[in-house]
Amino acid sequence: MFLGETDVGVIEEKIEEMIPKLVIIDSVQTMYSEEISSAPGSVSQVREITARIMKMCKGKNITTVIIGHVTKDGNIAGPRVLEHMVDTVLYLEGERYFSYRILRGVKNRFGSTNEIGMFEMRNEGLVEISNPSSVLLTERNENAAGSIIVASLEGTRPILIELQSLTSQTVFGLPRRTANGVDYNRLTLLIAVLEKIGGINLGNQDVYLNIVGGIKVNEPAIDLGIILSAASSYKNKPISEDVVAIGEVGLTGEIRSVNMIEKRIKEVEKMGFKKCIIPESNKKVLKENFKLDIIGAKNICDAMKFLGLK
Repeated sequence: MFLGETDVGVIEEKIEEMIPKLVIIDSVQTMYSEEISSAPGSVSQVREITARIMKMCKGKNITTVIIGHVTKDGNIAGPRVLEHMVDTVLYLEGERYFSYRILRGVKNRFGSTNEIGMFEMRNEGLVEISNPSSVLLTERNENAAGSIIVASLEGTRPILIELQSLTSQTVFGLPRRTANGVDYNRLTLLIAVLEKIGGINLGNQDVYLNIVGGIKVNEPAIDLGIILSAASSYKNKPISEDVVAIGEVGLTGEIRSVNMIEKRIKEVEKMGFKKCIIPESNKKVLKENFKLDIIGAKNICDAMKFLGLK
């Protein structure tokens, strides 16, 4: 049932008349109340409309989804009062030129915000991806230098993704650093660690980093993968296809422990990988026995030696 109406008074009448199980308001910035003189989308209008809808729908036990516009930065546009009033805030994230979408909870009064849903946009609409790791690794190129698999954590859900690095001789005096899917400042920091501690001179090399699938990853557990993939591309030595790297890297080259390591390793094992490089401190506290080889590394030099990159 559709209702092309922006007057909240008319909408309230129809909801009370029908008593539906689900109400979707699209979008709250276009709605108005005649009792308030300000324009639709203003703080007073959004506050009044949201309060009226919440009071009515909670009183009648009706699930309500309120859709709000977002800015170019991805934040909810207009007054933040909308986020403070509702019970749950969900963001549907995705790049324009990629088919994958991530539904992420940033506020939840009645549960955890550490869960995500991953979907793919197809002809029939959004379809759930039950195993994101297998989808993101299907088109991996064999024996390609600069490619490595890392185990990232989206909420409490481990996802294996492919990191690709490319180093090439710079044609200008100042080498370029380009990052797609990770923080640019993090990339430059890790390249400095690779040069200082790893002994690989990238001062005359452009470095490009890409996360396959258009996914954005902010957690530091992929640091080791970034360093190893850059070293692999520079040395032109492919990393074995059955290796996964996990670990945060410090400024002195040490590999620091990451959270939920056993959950990550279970995902690695489930996807059929044979070796997993993890921080030495994480390896010491592992309680479960895994079938794959687990290599503990104290610093980036240990990890590079294991892969023949040093």
